[in-house]
Amino acid sequence: MPQPNTPRDRALAFRSLHVPGRPLVLPNAWDTASARIVEDAGAAAVATTSAGLAWALGAADGDTLDRDRALAAVARIAAAVDVPVTADVESGYARDAAGVAATIRAVIAAGAVGVNLEDALYGGGGGPLRPVAEQAERVAAAREAADAEGVPLFVNVRTDTFLRGAGGVDLTLERAAAFLAAGADGIFVPGAVGPGTVKLLVEGIDGPRNVMAGPGAPPVAELAALGVARVSVGSGIAQAAHAVVRRAARELLDAGTYESLADGLDYGELNALLGR
Repeated sequence: MPQPNTPRDRALAFRSLHVPGRPLVLPNAWDTASARIVEDAGAAAVATTSAGLAWALGAADGDTLDRDRALAAVARIAAAVDVPVTADVESGYARDAAGVAATIRAVIAAGAVGVNLEDALYGGGGGPLRPVAEQAERVAAAREAADAEGVPLFVNVRTDTFLRGAGGVDLTLERAAAFLAAGADGIFVPGAVGPGTVKLLVEGIDGPRNVMAGPGAPPVAELAALGVARVSVGSGIAQAAHAVVRRAARELLDAGTYESLADGLDYGELNALLGR
């Protein structure tokens, strides 16, 4: 099936994939190879993981990577696949709302049609979450920058109320309402995976709800039945891949054997996938 060619068309196509009860499932990628593999597996879109991408570039996650390096990697991923790409841009790679707007313009220039924008604060100075009014200002700047470019970028705003132990359902709903009013398209609440909590958040948030899943979380079918519109796995696949590196390295160095390599992708298949 032909893929949309213009940024606006790709953004509209990506937006249409967020359907409560029929969630968009995103196995997060962090480089060109992982993005190609995810696309080849049948994903309707590719989402980057900021942590996986930062690690691949030799940086720690948590607002330590600079915008130019991060978005150069996003541009390589977007150029490598035919499906829409959404970029995890941490808290916007910027100190203020104007900087977030600049990041959004760079995201669109890189070829992505969606972003994840976090409300966590790193490096001290209050927190653990950015004040709601300040984060709403940053969301509004992102929305205005995308609209000025003529691209209906899907702004998925992440609130770390659960992930950082800052609050429960009530605080999450309060922050979600403020972010949606500021121009967010969807709300992402990592750390909230219990069916009862997910149901309350789906019912209380007037927008598509994104769940970050992983071992111990309900399967996609159960999340769909709860009304979730998007399921992603964050840095989970990258972490699993790096665990293979460590196991294989330790086996080789300690035992001098190679069994950890037994289930690797076929060289010819992977080479062909990257060479297309």
